[in-house]
Amino acid sequence: IAMRARGLGADVIVTEVDALKALEAVMDGYRVMPMMEAAPIGDVFITATGDINVLDQHHFEVMKDGAVMANSGHFNVEINIPALEAMAVEKRQPRAFVDQYVMADGRRLHLLGEGRLVNLAAAEGHPASVMDMSFANQALGSVYMLRNAERLEKQVYVIPAEVDQEIARLKLEAMGVQIDTLTEEQERYLSSWEEGT
Repeated sequence: IAMRARGLGADVIVTEVDALKALEAVMDGYRVMPMMEAAPIGDVFITATGDINVLDQHHFEVMKDGAVMANSGHFNVEINIPALEAMAVEKRQPRAFVDQYVMADGRRLHLLGEGRLVNLAAAEGHPASVMDMSFANQALGSVYMLRNAERLEKQVYVIPAEVDQEIARLKLEAMGVQIDTLTEEQERYLSSWEEGT
């Protein structure tokens, strides 16, 4: 979850009770701190622990207005919903799968999917940023099959690496990302065994 969030540009903080996992997160470049320190600075909180009350009343008390909470780890017990409901002076549903809890001081805390596994409880389908590559894979895979139909047998094939490379190249181009290309000298070297040790 942290890796995907960072990949989308988020400034990710990891909270952890396992020293090895915390060290791994630090070594992977994440900020690691206790939940109580993260609660007032976070915008989005995603639990993935398998334990109860990971987000609890004392965290809700210091969260920012507009904070969003979701659970991706276990049943709807990771976020203390009874405490959240007891603290709220009003509960609204601004859209499907989003419960908004209004605190006495006016802050609004948002809970996705009733605190259930968010990818199951609040899914509206895969994002276009994923589906475009999936559809490209199907389309270019179909083109490959048509162009090579005479030599293909009736069996399941893995999409060739050159098709995957073309999809990746097209996606990067659409994202405005440029990469290097090999020089002729580099291509010759990589396809040869005559140089080097």
